[in-house]
Amino acid sequence: MGASLRAIGSLLGRSPSSVGREIARGRGIDGRYSPEAGRRSYDACRLRSRKPRRLVEGSALHTWVHSKLVHLHWSPEQIAAKLRAMHPNDPDRCVSHETIYTAIYAQSRGGLKAAMIEALRQGKPSRGRWRATLAGSSIVPESLRIIHRPEEIEARIVPGHWEGDLIKGAFNRSSVGTLVERKTRFVVLCKMDGNGAEAALDSFTRQMKRLPAGCAQRVAGDPESARSGRRV
Repeated sequence: MGASLRAIGSLLGRSPSSVGREIARGRGIDGRYSPEAGRRSYDACRLRSRKPRRLVEGSALHTWVHSKLVHLHWSPEQIAAKLRAMHPNDPDRCVSHETIYTAIYAQSRGGLKAAMIEALRQGKPSRGRWRATLAGSSIVPESLRIIHRPEEIEARIVPGHWEGDLIKGAFNRSSVGTLVERKTRFVVLCKMDGNGAEAALDSFTRQMKRLPAGCAQRVAGDPESARSGRRV
């Protein structure tokens, strides 16, 4: 249509420079713009911008780290220190202990991940400290923790499993409860009369009773989880 970059940017809600870069990416040999060429060029640039993974399954470095971790029960810190001692002038053959932890917990579920987690000193299924009360015990009973939910819930295989959370306003003066059905991502907002755990439990119960029969038959968690203030 012969429109200028500024006119196109104003129509799309983008700056003229963004429109200009997109046109440059998608310009073909004949000088005409092609959205398919622009998408391919953009995706290629995104791939080049990502830092390559250091520990790739099947590589020699990954095999060495896996052997020391699983068979000799070395800690990631020990493995990283040994690699630095073996290859002081070759950083490509060294990894930090954080990289090893990330490689363990970031991979998908399976026997390999389970074996590597079991080989760790603490053997926790996920990284980070567990939240605890001042008395030192976990806020949520161990049997109700999210990490122990069945595979059909984790993989969103069947509908009917809900997650509850809170949206708090400024200075925690107001709150709105949210219920999300895991498979369909259907969201229900729950009006709360207060900011505490009891108010959350009351609002969740009130909204679940309004759902059609059968929709609320499987709710993740129980009243103890709601009272604790943790996600259920």
